[in-house]
Amino acid sequence: MGGPKLKYSFFFLFITFCTIIPSLMAHIGDFDEVWRRRAEEAKEYARQIYEPHPENVTLAFNQKLRDTMKELRQVKHSNSTRRGLGTKKYDGPCTVTNPIDRCWRCDPNWADNRKRLADCAMGFGSKATGGKDGEFYVVTDNSDDYTDPKPGTLRHAVIQKEPLWIIFKKGMTIRLHQEMIMQSDKTIDARGANVHIAKGAGITLQYIKNVIIHGLHIHDIVEGNGGMVRDAVDHIGIRTKSDGDGISIFGASNIWIDHVSMKSCYDGLIDAVEGSTGITISNGHFTDHNEVMLFGASDSSSIDQVMQITLAFNHFGKRLVQRMPRCRWGYIHVVNNDYTHWNMYAIGGSMHPTIITQGNRFIAPPDIFKKQVTKREYNPESVWMQWTWRSEGNLFMNGAYFTESGDPDWSQKHKDLYDGISAAPAEEVTWITRFAGALGCKEEQPC
Repeated sequence: MGGPKLKYSFFFLFITFCTIIPSLMAHIGDFDEVWRRRAEEAKEYARQIYEPHPENVTLAFNQKLRDTMKELRQVKHSNSTRRGLGTKKYDGPCTVTNPIDRCWRCDPNWADNRKRLADCAMGFGSKATGGKDGEFYVVTDNSDDYTDPKPGTLRHAVIQKEPLWIIFKKGMTIRLHQEMIMQSDKTIDARGANVHIAKGAGITLQYIKNVIIHGLHIHDIVEGNGGMVRDAVDHIGIRTKSDGDGISIFGASNIWIDHVSMKSCYDGLIDAVEGSTGITISNGHFTDHNEVMLFGASDSSSIDQVMQITLAFNHFGKRLVQRMPRCRWGYIHVVNNDYTHWNMYAIGGSMHPTIITQGNRFIAPPDIFKKQVTKREYNPESVWMQWTWRSEGNLFMNGAYFTESGDPDWSQKHKDLYDGISAAPAEEVTWITRFAGALGCKEEQPC
């Protein structure tokens, strides 16, 4: 009585179930004991590093920024480095324009003191030291085998269990045939080499901690088809199709991404989801993309309440559309970034994230209907007006405007943070972000 039809229905439901469940497990086709342990350890670590008073991190950032900028302004007046929009050419002497770069960049011996970089992070990702406590690993081979990585390749380096400071013998373009899944305590340091991750899958930071990524060009990233992918020297497992993010941060903490140049990825340039926290994204140059950054996976993922991210000194440039970033839950500090292009909106979100914007420059597009910097999604005004979205000292050009929400006296209640201890003036953002993106460093010369 309808037996074949019933069997077919059960078969269809089984296949559907098997298709959906891996997607809920972040592309892990077989959520085995190894991944279960990693997930629990990652959640516990995120709870440990969560800052219950994130305003303290904002305050520390602004204090250091203020003190450093006083010194750097003297250099600015004697060395004109103002960036003309549309060009990044500069042939003058080494000039640092923000406190992160001041920490290391004009040292001609930077290549002999590479690990000094680990002391330079600021904001919520300031505790990231990457592979500082490990040996150097030199990448010499741009090939990629995702089941049995060859020694000397980038994938072989990042799956090692011990801390490593990964550098490159020469410039190279690496096409990742499947997403590259990293282990904890790693620094990818591309200074001194022109390194592109391009025309293949992206980088995945899943259930790990303490990673620094510096100096990469990441572009033209596509989905990985999935399959058996090695994620550690002692573990290989089934992965479903990857999203096509340039950098995917999934349940990972203490992450610092600095001086990257990114464009044209299938999904996001940088996504941080599933309880990722303790993150700083700084000095990046982003162009040619639709959905730039997603912080928080979905409105139902309340695990992202622990998410705390600093977005500083970045240049959001040509042919960008939206999500710079788009936030759910969490606490996001957006400070001294240069927004020169968007085609829909710059900063958006849902599920009551706290978004503090300070000292940014926003240049609106010509379209009269796209002047607003902000966009709230999936909620009526009566709801989103309760969310804390504040604008402090931002510069709005070409008709740009920021719709604030939350307690209108919120800043006055945090005078120690916002009265006299503020970000650098927005008028200086063009100068501050002058050297955003991957740098053309040469050994024995200031970078």
